[in-house]
This record gives sequence, C-alpha cells and structure tokens, in this order.
Amino acid sequence: MAYVCSALLAGALLGLDQWVKRWVSLHIPLGEARPFLPGLMELRTVHNYGAAWSSFSGMRWMLLTVTGAIVLAILFLLARRIVRHPLGVLGCCLIVSGGLGNILDRLRLGYVVDMFSLQFMDFPVFNVADVCINIGCVLGLIYYLFFYETHDKKGGGGDGTLDSSGR
Repeated sequence: MAYVCSALLAGALLGLDQWVKRWVSLHIPLGEARPFLPGLMELRTVHNYGAAWSSFSGMRWMLLTVTGAIVLAILFLLARRIVRHPLGVLGCCLIVSGGLGNILDRLRLGYVVDMFSLQFMDFPVFNVADVCINIGCVLGLIYYLFFYETHDKKGGGGDGTLDSSGR
C-alpha cells in the first residue's frame, strides 16, 4: 500500500511541477517577479542551466546522465523491494518525482525552469521538483538513520523473519 500511495503522490507532484513551470513561463516574463507570499516568497521566472546554485552550468548532458542514473538506482531499490518501510518508500518516490521533473525540463528545454524566490534571505530560486528532491532526501536520511536497521536491513526484517524470497 505504501508503494501505491507514494507513487500516486509522486505522480501528482510531478504533474504539479510541470504545470507550475508552464504557468510561470507563460505568465511571468523571464527575470521578472510577482508577489506570491508577500514578505516571504515571490514567483520569479528563471532559467537554470546548471544544478543547485547554478553549479555545473552548461553541463546539460552530464546533469541528465547523473540525474538519470540516480533515478534509475532508486527505481531499482523500489522494484526489488529493498526499501520497504513507508517512510523510505515515500522518500524514494519524492526523489524520483523531482528528478524526473527536472530531467523533463532539461530534455525538452535545455534548462530547468525555477520560480520560487525567498524574499527574507539570499537563497537560490527553486521549483516544485527541487522541493520534492530535498524533502525526499530528508525523509530518506531519517529512514536510514532510524528505521533501516530494524525494518529493511537484510537479515534484520522488522518482524524478525524473512520470507522465502529473502525479503
């Protein structure tokens, strides 16, 4: 059940990411901003040719390759049911959703559309996919630190047993 719910949420967030990027691109000219949460955040259309903080700018194919490899590795973990705890599954699905959102931009546009700009601090502009990736990483870290050993580690199954397939 955790797999289905997490996958549905990830799919909805991927759709939201693509919709917000399209809406912002159509309604806010490049480099301009509109109020969103006054004093906290504004919507600003930015084309990011790199990764976080525009690192690796102009290295589109390297970013596509690395992001694609990470997404495939996480999908492998999910498909093989190596990660079974609901928190780990959710974290993985969020990372996959965000990774796919940014991959789609890089493939289709050659850059990633970013739009959320914090007004109360100097921070890079980001998008829904970036939020998914970061929340997924935090959930994955919490899962690994607190649940992996007792729930998913081979030979350590949460109920103390493994089924006939070794899971």
